[in-house]
Amino acid sequence: MAEKDLINVVFIGHVDHGKSTTVGRLLYDGGALSEQEYRKLEEIAKEKGKGTFAFAYAMDNLKEERERGVTIDVSYKRFDAKKHQFTIIDAPGHRDFVKNMITGTSQADAAVLVVAAKDGPQPQTKEHAFLSQVMGIKQLVVAINKMDEVNYEEAKFKEVSDEMTKMLTGIGYKAENVKVVPISAWKGDNVVKASDNLKWFSGKSLIDTLDDLTSPPSPVDKALRIPVQDVYNIKGVGAIPVGRVETGILKSGTKVVVMPSGKEGEVKDIEEHHEKLQEARPGNNIGFSIRGVGSGDIGRGDVIGPINDKPTVVKSFIAQIVVLNHPTAIPVGYTPVFHLHTAQLSMTLTEIQKKLDPKTGAVAEENPKFLKTGDAAIVKITPTKPVCAEKFADFPALGRFAIRDMGQTVAAGVILEIEEKK
Repeated sequence: MAEKDLINVVFIGHVDHGKSTTVGRLLYDGGALSEQEYRKLEEIAKEKGKGTFAFAYAMDNLKEERERGVTIDVSYKRFDAKKHQFTIIDAPGHRDFVKNMITGTSQADAAVLVVAAKDGPQPQTKEHAFLSQVMGIKQLVVAINKMDEVNYEEAKFKEVSDEMTKMLTGIGYKAENVKVVPISAWKGDNVVKASDNLKWFSGKSLIDTLDDLTSPPSPVDKALRIPVQDVYNIKGVGAIPVGRVETGILKSGTKVVVMPSGKEGEVKDIEEHHEKLQEARPGNNIGFSIRGVGSGDIGRGDVIGPINDKPTVVKSFIAQIVVLNHPTAIPVGYTPVFHLHTAQLSMTLTEIQKKLDPKTGAVAEENPKFLKTGDAAIVKITPTKPVCAEKFADFPALGRFAIRDMGQTVAAGVILEIEEKK
């Protein structure tokens, strides 16, 4: 049996439109969430007086597990369709969505935008969609959820579907890259199983629509890049960096370099889910040891690569950003915290080169003095200390970032050009 291609999919949309329930239903009906796990979730949900939220807990209990550090890799749920294997990135809140999309934990190839049939698109729906577009997600599936609340009416589906298609093509999505599917996650209609309630719908179920997506180009052929998420110090073993292989292949015995420090060493053991691996490939979340690299030589935010093709340390870069939420205005000289793959550090906005029309991407203004909420722009950014970054086109996971300030995500963007630090 050939190994299936992996597609990472992020679930987005307005807060009460049923994202988590959709994810839970997909996992349960798709066979990735056992009856036993489901019963357990149902009990927790009932105890909390939220019977309908059983599925939503499917992701939440993973979150708790993750916070307790039970295993290294629990923030993802995998499920199999006929052609592809999927990793679900659940993004419960607005901020989580941006963070999940942009830190090295996720590299979404596609997004499922969940919209409630009764309410239609809300401001957050549009914001999430625009964000996905700016962050380079080309494929979008719109799940029009809670069809049971509108008596499974075709007319209502058509109305919301048209509204969504118009909105998405307006912000730059190509119509052929957008698929719209009616579902009821709570009742189970058309998520995995076909439904008599939606007889009028000639398209496929949500799972089969996802299965028709195009897999991302293979990152195996690119140079090795592993952003470090954590470093565990284990008695008798030493420093164990943990991270997700974004590109390339890591084998035991490979000579690697840790950037920005430039510390070199040789990879010894590689593990994923407590199993030893001979080699790690893109998508593997691994822990490994490097002979010659101690705990003082490596930390979160560093990037590991091959000695002959070192991860790039940047002096500055040009990026396309979108301002999501800033109470006043962002001037040149603004120095907030950037989340770039697994790194978090302050960087300075040294130039605002041009403001773009967020609907068309055309230049709206050259060299504006400041940016405000809703603006998209081309800017120059200078990190306050050495950090690894790459062009989004070359290494997507190392070329997208979020800007955080005042406890919220104020902007997000992708790197277009790089000035290397010599």
